[in-house]
Amino acid sequence: MLDKNELQQGVLQRFLRYVQVDTTADPASSSVPSSKGQLVLGRMLRDELRAMGLQAEQDENGYVIARLESNVQEVVPTLCFCAHLDTSPDAPGAHVKPQVHPPYEGGDLVLPGEPGWVLGTSNDPDLLRQLGHTLVTSDGTTLLGADDKAGVAEIMEAARQLLLNPEWPHGPLIFLFTVDEEIGRGVDHLDLASLGADWAYTLDGEERGDIEDETFSADSLTLTIHGVSAHPGFAKGRLVNALKIAGCILAEAANDAAAPEHTEDRQGFVHPVSISGQAERCQIQWILRDFQSSALDELEAKIQEWAARVTSRFPGSRYEIQRVEQYRNMKDTLDRFPFLVDYAMEAMRDGGLTPQRRWIRGGTDGSRLTAMGLPCPNLFAGGHRFHSRLEWVSAEDMASAVHTILHLARRFALNPPPKNPDLQKTK
Repeated sequence: MLDKNELQQGVLQRFLRYVQVDTTADPASSSVPSSKGQLVLGRMLRDELRAMGLQAEQDENGYVIARLESNVQEVVPTLCFCAHLDTSPDAPGAHVKPQVHPPYEGGDLVLPGEPGWVLGTSNDPDLLRQLGHTLVTSDGTTLLGADDKAGVAEIMEAARQLLLNPEWPHGPLIFLFTVDEEIGRGVDHLDLASLGADWAYTLDGEERGDIEDETFSADSLTLTIHGVSAHPGFAKGRLVNALKIAGCILAEAANDAAAPEHTEDRQGFVHPVSISGQAERCQIQWILRDFQSSALDELEAKIQEWAARVTSRFPGSRYEIQRVEQYRNMKDTLDRFPFLVDYAMEAMRDGGLTPQRRWIRGGTDGSRLTAMGLPCPNLFAGGHRFHSRLEWVSAEDMASAVHTILHLARRFALNPPPKNPDLQKTK
């Protein structure tokens, strides 16, 4: 029924087109979405979905929502597939020039835009599992954008395949594309009641066959340091430089074991992500991550300790801290609905994959959706080395993700689970 070669070429060509739209999220922006490129890509998707024959809209916040009616007689709960339009601000995201490499035979891939950037098995052992695959990278001057335009392309191609193959059983489906996931705002303005989904999956993971049902809990923290400004020519005994105080605090953090470069598995971390300001006032932005929500208090206490110790050496200085919740570990909720993981694993087996249940040292829109009442595990999208110029994706793995979506839709149609009881209570 499904033409696998045509499906793979379809998802690859979509991906190559989508990554060339700059959708870098801007954490300093208060607009929704934070960057105009997300609206541009969203309109592109809306128009493509409409051309397929689907109902599709882009709302005032940039969300794109499309609906496909059920083709089975049974009453089936509504299933949503979700991916985000934005890319990380951690690496350049404008003027992406995707490079399609022929079937990988091992060895190094030199990225032509920055010959010093080399991707190979010595710095990325995941490549050993990609022999024979068609790989896509950037040219080395930017990130690629597989996080999460691989997920976007996979959902779009799955929608096309369902319309091309009307005999493939599925219940009511919603395709959701969000904005600003990379800066923790992905579903801030999403109305679940109007969305109308019972269950959901994000396509935002890594290795083929992965399903993630546990994430970090996450907060952001702003440390504001107040100094005393003075003309440098007359500064003796007057100037208290907030920038130097910030540097001393960061030096304290650099020597602490609770940093992402020193942690792995289930270890949490505290991480400075940006600094801005002048001598009078300086701000350091931090992120706090741990699988145990209560441990975030301990990470904040580290920053408190560093700031207190350093500012005590600079009379006239002071500091303040503001912490904001971003998302929470989805596991406690998902454990109540084990069929979500079971169905996904069976769908992967149906597509010829060996599923792997994992946790993720990060978060997704699914974390927030789950907390809001829409349980949402995370499925693989095939990308690797996210947020970097060495980001890459396999065309074959993207095709496998499309197959997983299709098989999940069929499983929900042929063996429908109950409607979401939590959402029913709120209606």
